Amino acid sequence: MFRSILFLVATILCFTWVETAFAETARLQMSGGHFKSNARINGTSIRVMVDTGASTVALSHEDARRAGFRIDDLRFDTPVSTANGIVNAARVKIDRIEVGGIRVERVEGMVMPKGAMVGSLLGMSFLSRLDSYEVKNGVLLLRN
Repeated sequence: MFRSILFLVATILCFTWVETAFAETARLQMSGGHFKSNARINGTSIRVMVDTGASTVALSHEDARRAGFRIDDLRFDTPVSTANGIVNAARVKIDRIEVGGIRVERVEGMVMPKGAMVGSLLGMSFLSRLDSYEVKNGVLLLRN
């Protein structure tokens, strides 16, 4: 009887570990020289490009609205340098970002003014919160 219970507990622990291990890793395949993914930002599916050169997550005006930010309440008073020059962005705190099975909460971000950017960037304010990330053979592996 004791042996059966011990086996059951070991089996449950093993399955729990395996499920957690899979849930904490995401693999992104390179496409056109970039790593892109459908992320869930505040529960909304948004296409993002991973950018280690971006210090924060940068949301386009349109994506920020879709993710639930009230654009009219934001203060666009933070100068940021983009590929198209300097613009004033709004600092925000993103409740949660999910990529694959990885979830990070309370992430610093910026909302860009309308027309300043097409698409959104998954920058270092997200990546630095992970345990690790690495590129190998055209695959970006995120671990948390």
